[in-house]
Amino acid sequence: MAAAGDDRLKGTRYGWLRNPLKEDAEQRRAFEPLRRSKLQTARGWAIKETLLGFFNYFQPARAQRFFLSWYDWAIRSRLPPFQRLARTLRSRLPTLLNWCTWPITNAVTEALNSKIQWIKYTARGFRSREGYRRAIYFHCGGLDLYPQEN
Repeated sequence: MAAAGDDRLKGTRYGWLRNPLKEDAEQRRAFEPLRRSKLQTARGWAIKETLLGFFNYFQPARAQRFFLSWYDWAIRSRLPPFQRLARTLRSRLPTLLNWCTWPITNAVTEALNSKIQWIKYTARGFRSREGYRRAIYFHCGGLDLYPQEN
C-alpha cells in the first residue's frame, strides 16, 4: 500500500506484467527506477522474475539448489503471497524437478481444450455426441480441405 501522496505506482500495472526481455530501450529506461525502488511491488516482481530462472536448469541437483536459494529469499521477503507460494512450491518440489528430466508442459493440451470449448460455444449446442465429435475432428483434425493444384 502506498503512502498518502505517493502515486509512483499509478498507471504502471502493465509495466510490471510485461516481459523484460521484450521491452525496448525507452520502456526499460522509464521503468528501471521503479524496479530498483524499495517498494513491496518491486520486491515481489524481482522474486517472481528470479523464479523463472528455475526453468533454465536441466540437472535436478542444480535446479534444487537454485530453488532452495529462491525459497529462502521468498520466505524472508515478508510478503505473505510469496511466502504462501514458496511453501506450496516446496511441497511440490519433486514434481517441479521433473522439468529437468522431461522439459514439457501441458500448454498444447490446454490450447486444444480451448479450441474444443470454442467449438462447443460457437455451435450453441449439438443434437448428439456424434455431431460434437465430428465437429472436433473437423476443426482439430489437421485436414487440408483445399483442392490440390495440378
